Amino acid sequence: MKKKIAIFTTGWCGEILSQFLTGMRTELKKEIVDTFIFLCYPTYIDTAAMKRGEMNIYDLPDLNDFNGVIIFGSGLDFKDKIEEIIERARKAHIPVIMQGARSHGISYVGSDNYLATKYMCEHLINVHGVKNIVFFAGTRDSHDSELRLNAVRDYLEEHYYPANLKEVFYTNWENAAATRRVNEICASGKKLPDVFICANDGLAMETCLTLNKNGFGVPGDVMVTGYDFIDDSQIFDPSIASVDQCFTEMGVAAGKLWRELAGGRSRARSRIIPCRFVPGESYNCYEYRNSDKIRRRVGREAFSKRAQTTYFNRKLDLIDSTILSCLTYEDFKRNIRRLLMENHDYEGDSFHVILEPDFALSIYDPSVSLDKKGYSQCMEVLYSTENGVPYNEPQFLSKDLIPGYKDSEDNESHMYVFLPLHEAAETFGYLVFRDCMDSISNRFLHSYQNRLGLVFDKFKHALTLDLINKRLLDLMRRDPLTGVNNRMAYEDKEKYLQSMINTDRKARFAIAMFDVNNLKLINDNNGHEAGDEYLKRACHVICNVFKHSPVFRIGGDEFVAVLIGEDYIKRERLLKEFNKKMSKYSDKLPLPENYVSIACGISCFTPGEDWAVADIVRRADEEMYRAKAEMKMAKPPVKKPAAKKPTETKKAAVNKASEKKTAANKPDAKKKTTGKTTEKKTGK
Repeated sequence: MKKKIAIFTTGWCGEILSQFLTGMRTELKKEIVDTFIFLCYPTYIDTAAMKRGEMNIYDLPDLNDFNGVIIFGSGLDFKDKIEEIIERARKAHIPVIMQGARSHGISYVGSDNYLATKYMCEHLINVHGVKNIVFFAGTRDSHDSELRLNAVRDYLEEHYYPANLKEVFYTNWENAAATRRVNEICASGKKLPDVFICANDGLAMETCLTLNKNGFGVPGDVMVTGYDFIDDSQIFDPSIASVDQCFTEMGVAAGKLWRELAGGRSRARSRIIPCRFVPGESYNCYEYRNSDKIRRRVGREAFSKRAQTTYFNRKLDLIDSTILSCLTYEDFKRNIRRLLMENHDYEGDSFHVILEPDFALSIYDPSVSLDKKGYSQCMEVLYSTENGVPYNEPQFLSKDLIPGYKDSEDNESHMYVFLPLHEAAETFGYLVFRDCMDSISNRFLHSYQNRLGLVFDKFKHALTLDLINKRLLDLMRRDPLTGVNNRMAYEDKEKYLQSMINTDRKARFAIAMFDVNNLKLINDNNGHEAGDEYLKRACHVICNVFKHSPVFRIGGDEFVAVLIGEDYIKRERLLKEFNKKMSKYSDKLPLPENYVSIACGISCFTPGEDWAVADIVRRADEEMYRAKAEMKMAKPPVKKPAAKKPTETKKAAVNKASEKKTAANKPDAKKKTTGKTTEKKTGK
């Protein structure tokens, strides 16, 4: 099984990182070791959200799956992240090597900046008579920058020139900061220093350019020096006097030290590589090197680099246009896969685009947050080929880092570079390139990563806004009671139909007008809630019969349907079916349960006769009113209530009661009663 080394750094130091990796891979060429480089591009002036999004890539790997960790400190200068990575490596029980910075108990590989800086100071003072120095430092917590600054101070102290150091200005490794300070010095009218000592070659070249814009020449008016001895500084005009830190040799030393630590033969230890001071044209020293030779070599390579850059930019533009033209997430996935399958010359046969599974969900639901630490357990594969073999599964475990990696072991050592896909703190996923050393040094990887992050963000927001607008438009065009289209939607439909009439004389459609009977009767007697239920019931019948046509509610009890397709062809049969579902018309209460009475009229577009939608609507309206009249004429006769027996008037009832009372009080009646009683007594 292959061994794996995880390397953590940033891409701003691409050239020296490439030198370091070249040395390390040369040392380990006899072993099958894959290097996994977790690379990003944060800056000190970035927002906290941007830094979090960039450096989230460091949280991707499970270090338990690795055989060692190397932190390239010349690029990674964020102490909290460094300590976090070291702690994870300790828990995984794997060796850690620091380059360019030290941490207690951790093996270290570095260069002797200190001694080389003293040689530089000796050259400045003894050869050029320098007395006034301005030092452009990196950050206050940068090991390399502070070591170089201390070397300058110590040399001046040792030789009794401490006052020669006039100013120390911290740039935080930002070229723009150097520009601002040089402009301020030039604008002050004070005498320029004899030399600007800059903490790296980038700051040195920026200083030269800014001095030139202010009318000062280098080295005629002032000298400038740098560190790192990168190719750009060697071909710069003037070539920059610099300190070569020998990063290739440092990489060799790191490879040897890792092999010892991985084999358990050594505890934490340090390897220091000697540096060398290289005078240059920015010191007015021409005899030390032939910068013109390097410039001629770069000139020969300029054409191919320009062609490659042009192709690369066109590829990025093509990716932009492909993604931003997508109307759905499925279009997005399908089109980006097709584009990369058809043309991946730049990306190579081993290239991967991995997405967070919530990326799609966040498009449709803005409440879904992509601001997270690390990555999801299961990731979505947008595009993936390893050794030219596509990975066809839609998902894979993020712990595996690369889809298909375990199945592609080829007994060769490879270098994989992982880059975050994000916008600010929102994590979209990550990219994986393989064996791309040139792309690290020329920062093409940064351009690719940065462009994809931006276009993914644009696509996400554009699709989200489009969906929101569609939902709002749907709400605006939807009748809230029945759920069908409202009058606004119908007016738009009328415009569309009119346009169709104007351009296509063979159009086939019909207008169906509906009027719901007795709505006012129900509202007045049973209340508006009952009326609403009646309207919904009526609308359901319309939609259920004319199910292939859009239905619109255009008034309180009025509906319209535009009959197209199958509904247009079968309109006569559907009208008969619709009428069969109607209750018998009645305007008397109570109405039968589930009563539905709707008048309907249909009119077709007649090519050559109809030039306006209004003509068709008018005929349909007339047909509807004719149907309504027929429904009223066909209503059942009103049944008369059965005749009741005449009832006594109050006066008659009183007279009758009076007569009964009079009769009861007559003497004959008393005698009759008395007689009966008497008979009973006599009998006894």
